Amino acid sequence: MRLAFAGTPAAAVPSLRALLESSRHEVVAVITRPAAPSGRGRHTSDSPIAALAAEAGLPVLTPPRPSEPDFLARLADLHVDCCPVVAYGALLPATALDVPVHGWVNLHFSLLPAWRGAAPVQHAILHGDDVTGASTFRITAGLDTGPVFGVVTEAIRPDDTAGDLLARLSVSGAGLLTATMDGIADGSLVARPQPADGVSVAAKITVADARVDWNDPGRHVDRLVRACTPTPGAWTMFRGDRLKLGPVRLRALGDLRPGEIRVTKSGVVVGTATSDVDLGWVQPPGKKPMPAADWARGARVQPGERVD
Repeated sequence: MRLAFAGTPAAAVPSLRALLESSRHEVVAVITRPAAPSGRGRHTSDSPIAALAAEAGLPVLTPPRPSEPDFLARLADLHVDCCPVVAYGALLPATALDVPVHGWVNLHFSLLPAWRGAAPVQHAILHGDDVTGASTFRITAGLDTGPVFGVVTEAIRPDDTAGDLLARLSVSGAGLLTATMDGIADGSLVARPQPADGVSVAAKITVADARVDWNDPGRHVDRLVRACTPTPGAWTMFRGDRLKLGPVRLRALGDLRPGEIRVTKSGVVVGTATSDVDLGWVQPPGKKPMPAADWARGARVQPGERVD
């Protein structure tokens, strides 16, 4: 099939690579979000998908909105059979969905209908799921509600961050998306409606959501920090400044008050509503991430001090 691939972040790169390497399909163009400022210096840079497309010599379409007439005309001129999508990052209007013969097929990193929405991997970790996965489905007008072509499953490990889990899903999902394109091409694959039961929604996790509440149970603190790593990044306040946090390690017991800090020979312990946790790396304002013990020595943390 002739394909126009739509995607933006690094998690979409394995899928585009897999389709470029497929002998059964021809990727004739890439659709991605326009270059945007990023990083501390707010430098403008192309998306990872745009960079791979340039490497492959593919035309890159970057419409500010996929409803724009010029974009729709260019898409029609490409005469594509299908548009595979991985984390494109923009809502697709019906005028775009109707252009390819076989529509737009999305690779979504959850087992639909669980965790429809923007942050499925983060919510799977945050809510303590044991298993997640990826699904391919035909995009329709609803939020991730279209019929499903196929799924792959992935166990969530006890120490998984969202970044760890997404890295694995992006690879296994690339295989699923390629197999879905194969099945659509030869007519062997039929999309099935999603069940009405088991629906959950994964709203975007904001920076405000990523603040640790030390009055929560230790297990929740652990999940929140892992779910927010690497983005948006978990954080707490110390001496009036924001302190970013890497993954923590649960202790069996707890004798500290919520937020109370204890510096030990081997690290830094903080109390929660239940078990205490050992801090991993921390990042004070304007500095690079560092082991919590190094931070505590430099900050000269005093007995009884707290994070909040």
